[in-house]
Amino acid sequence: MEATLENNYTYKDFESNQEVRWCPGCDDYVILRAMQKALPEMGVKKEDVVFISGIGCSSRFPYYMNTYGMHSIHGRAPAIATGTKLANPNLSVWVITGDGDSMAIGGNHFIHVLRRNINLNIILFNNEIYGLTKGQFSPTSTIGQKTKSSPYGNTQPPFSPGELALGAQARFFARIGGNTPKEMTQLFIEAEKFKGTSLIEVLQNCVIFNDGCYTKYTDKAIREDKQLFVEHGKPMVFGKNRDKGLVLNKLKLEVVTIGENGITEADILVHDAKEQDPTLHQMLVRLEYPLVTGIIRSHEELTFGERELAVTAQVQATSKYKKVDDLFFSGDTYQIKEDGVHYE
Repeated sequence: MEATLENNYTYKDFESNQEVRWCPGCDDYVILRAMQKALPEMGVKKEDVVFISGIGCSSRFPYYMNTYGMHSIHGRAPAIATGTKLANPNLSVWVITGDGDSMAIGGNHFIHVLRRNINLNIILFNNEIYGLTKGQFSPTSTIGQKTKSSPYGNTQPPFSPGELALGAQARFFARIGGNTPKEMTQLFIEAEKFKGTSLIEVLQNCVIFNDGCYTKYTDKAIREDKQLFVEHGKPMVFGKNRDKGLVLNKLKLEVVTIGENGITEADILVHDAKEQDPTLHQMLVRLEYPLVTGIIRSHEELTFGERELAVTAQVQATSKYKKVDDLFFSGDTYQIKEDGVHYE
């Protein structure tokens, strides 16, 4: 719906009266404020917004939003959100989850909500650690990472949320650093506009149990040289001097310098987030230098709800039963009367 005078909100309209109880310095504060600033720009009534979370530090989120919400079951937020959206398709439904909540106990629910393409939004807080339970390794922890449950170093290779999502047929995937609120706010707005399941991975620092996990990409002094923020229809250029870019060299992405070896900006790949074939999107997700952020994939297809409505309409058009009573009173029936059973 379009924004009107009746719902011309500011971020303060979405602040709850609850004390925010995350650790000082946690990127969760940035995500919270980015969402509170994004919602007034979405043109959605406050009473139509629902946040549903599982278990973890991130999952306290619904308490801090002045909207409807539910702090639900570990890993099962996508299932509850699916039911919520199907029961009332007019709602703006947001799933708040962490790397442990979604990638471990909730892995099955996570991949299937993406596969089905329910028209809802997921924000994945990825800090590569179990923060709420005090620092055990998670499914996204890196090999060699020392944690409370891997004191000699983690030996399990990590999941890449983006790779997993695209493998599950995600139609919208974006990634953003936890210390870039302006860009994050815009991604939330774009996710709400998208018809289908949107997934935004936030590279969120845990100052207590995994401090600095993304510093090599997100530190303000170096992030322009280490990150490529992609935008649909624009050349994939990065660097403080905007002189680096990506080209496709056979089957691999390669970083080149504009102005060297005859390379011009015309040689740089142009980002196409809307391409149906996810091959290049998967390559961008896997790239380690530069780390690709922004909306990597945004390809709209029919949603689960639309497919179900189409099947329902088809069945109704060919069915001899037009209402439930037609079915109940079809075939052999009987009526109970005062003088006994009367068969028809």
